[in-house]
Amino acid sequence: MNNTSIEQIACFKTILDPYNGITIDQVSLPNSKEEFEINLDYLIDETKDKRNLIWIYIGINNSDFIPIASKKNFYFHSCEENYVLMVKRLKENAIIPTAANHTLGVGAVVIHENKLLVIKERISNLGFKLPGGHIDKSEMISTAVTREVKEETGIDVEFDSIVSLGHFYPHQFHKSNLYILCIANAKSYEINIEDTEEILEAKWVDVDDYLIDESVLAYSKAIVEAAINQKGFERANHQTLTHINKDFELFFPIEK
Repeated sequence: MNNTSIEQIACFKTILDPYNGITIDQVSLPNSKEEFEINLDYLIDETKDKRNLIWIYIGINNSDFIPIASKKNFYFHSCEENYVLMVKRLKENAIIPTAANHTLGVGAVVIHENKLLVIKERISNLGFKLPGGHIDKSEMISTAVTREVKEETGIDVEFDSIVSLGHFYPHQFHKSNLYILCIANAKSYEINIEDTEEILEAKWVDVDDYLIDESVLAYSKAIVEAAINQKGFERANHQTLTHINKDFELFFPIEK
């Protein structure tokens, strides 16, 4: 076996990864369980002395392949709604990269003429909070801020800067949660809630009144005060990473 990045082994098209492992996409899987097991045995035998790991994406339509892989000491690593990723160590001390262990959330401090944009959720008994929610798969932070504020309040905003990063554990699905609080500038001002199933009320409130409201969480007040008093981290997608073929956002402290 050579060290080219793509190689055909049995029925599988294998792709070499930086951990000296090989990855098999679900499009390479055969049609039957019998073929899968025969080809998998061959693959393991061919690579056991030369590679560290074997990764296999098994789609939901081939879920009956999972017990076969499990029988051959493949373990669950991660999954999405239409596949599971399984991995087998070929060498005892081979490093397996950690699966995603956190969810991402974003919130927004939107202040216009000393009025703060706030929302009240239907499922929460707490007072008014800052608009925000989950960052969708492959979504940029600045895009998520704009989308969440629009959905929850109807207000169009533009990302300005990051003012706070919170880390909470445990959160949903026994994972950590990273919550990114941003400053955003309003481009419209009329409340028109789009996500009426989740949001009970949205409104502009006086900033000073919000900061003395006893029903507001101290955490929310601290974020608003930081947004007023600190400049935070601005988006600066300069030339440092323009050579990579990925979507990205870089944030650096705003110069005083």
